[in-house]
Amino acid sequence: MVAIRDNVAKGIDASIADREVRQHQVVIAGGGPTGMMLAGELALAGIDVAIVERRTSPDLVGARAGGLHSRTIEVLDQRGIADRFVSQGQAYPALRFHMIPLDISDFPTRHNYVLGLWQNQIEHILAGWVDELPVTVYREREVTGFVQDDTGVDIACSDGRSLRAEYLVGCDGGRSLVRKAAGIEFPGWDPTTSWLIAEAEFAEEPKWGFHQDAAGMHAIGKVDDTARARVVLSERQLHLDREPTLREVGEALVEVYGTDHGIHSPLWISRFTDMTRQAAAYRDRRVLLAGDAAHVHPPMGGQGLNIGVQDAVNLGWKLAQVVKRISPESLLDTYHAERHPVGARVLRNTMAQVALRRTDDRSEALADVVSGLLGLDEPRRNLAAEISGLGVRYDLGDGHPLIGRRMPDLDLATTDGPVRAFTLLHDARPVLINLGEPGSIEITPWADRVQLVDAKYDGVWELPVIGAIAAPAAVLVRPDGYVAWVGDPTPLGLADALTTWSGPPRAA
Repeated sequence: MVAIRDNVAKGIDASIADREVRQHQVVIAGGGPTGMMLAGELALAGIDVAIVERRTSPDLVGARAGGLHSRTIEVLDQRGIADRFVSQGQAYPALRFHMIPLDISDFPTRHNYVLGLWQNQIEHILAGWVDELPVTVYREREVTGFVQDDTGVDIACSDGRSLRAEYLVGCDGGRSLVRKAAGIEFPGWDPTTSWLIAEAEFAEEPKWGFHQDAAGMHAIGKVDDTARARVVLSERQLHLDREPTLREVGEALVEVYGTDHGIHSPLWISRFTDMTRQAAAYRDRRVLLAGDAAHVHPPMGGQGLNIGVQDAVNLGWKLAQVVKRISPESLLDTYHAERHPVGARVLRNTMAQVALRRTDDRSEALADVVSGLLGLDEPRRNLAAEISGLGVRYDLGDGHPLIGRRMPDLDLATTDGPVRAFTLLHDARPVLINLGEPGSIEITPWADRVQLVDAKYDGVWELPVIGAIAAPAAVLVRPDGYVAWVGDPTPLGLADALTTWSGPPRAA
């Protein structure tokens, strides 16, 4: 690793000598959903941010991953862009654990559904949003190395050019070069099984839907209104090849269905495994990780894209405040502290789903028991809240049940008229909602950073799983939509919370 860094440093020095180095406050390696969401968050905060992306355009070949969970839709709603996605997708009232439907239509959220939307559509909509913001995108290049110092990061790119940034964020996938070059360990579990996945056309109509045999679960489904179909096949033996062929897919189809249905004209073919790993640290000084660069796991439940976007929303405002010298660098430590446990839980539940998919008698017996348990309300609600993201609670201290949890999107009454709570977060700024006597809370030393809104709400306060809670007198909501402080009913501790999450008070 030392030799690699030395070579990278020499390459950067040579590049600096050849041409001017472009400088940005933050550089993001990777322009997938996580990278684009993070870039948007930073741009909203006034940060000079750039994305380095190897693809020539934001158009992703093939459908890839699919589905947005409730909390992801909520964070998009917090930025005022959820309707762009909802209008293009299809709402389903249940998410799935293994093959077991978990109904979430009774969850207290405006988005109590899973939104069926393929990754290529998700990325296209996100790219349109990013295009509206001051984000620089360097296409057809990759980050090939970097060197950190006390004030920033020198970044080498595949086209021979160099960038300089105060911080570098690796959103460059499971084989992240940024993670490897930073020397961050990636412990976890090696793969035990693999699946082929393809999007192609068939000469004969295949057997649609799910099919199970001794090898596992298989599926063939139509891709929207096109002539293409999406195929997922469990392989009888573990394969680790990165680029499977159409012939392999055809042979696997024959093994499972007795025919390849005349498969032809593949749009893309890939293979995935149940390898499960998580970065030991989400940060090394001025280098951070988000999305698949920080955690990889089997795609059961469609959680990877979702927690990557939520990583970005947790990190963006914190990184912006540190770059703008509003908050100390220690604020970035809360990113790992809050998001690493969330990623660890996703790793565990996806591993459990892989175990339940095994076809031996003992695994099938376990699946029957789990299916029965998840038919009960309390287990169903708890697991569905975890997978949907609605049950996330950050450890921000004891007290009112709202602390550390998502702020409900309430219909508030203000002197300026009715407003939704999420609308107050469109600019990615913290907001203090005073539900008591108007003018009873004073935050002048933070007025340049925190919105203060006097409001009324007479309805029931309700949280997923927990249910109805006592109405607070005031709430401090972070830019990511999580409650950092509750007035219950006095403002005791408010100054400390404002200092922790919004920086020290401004001098008089």
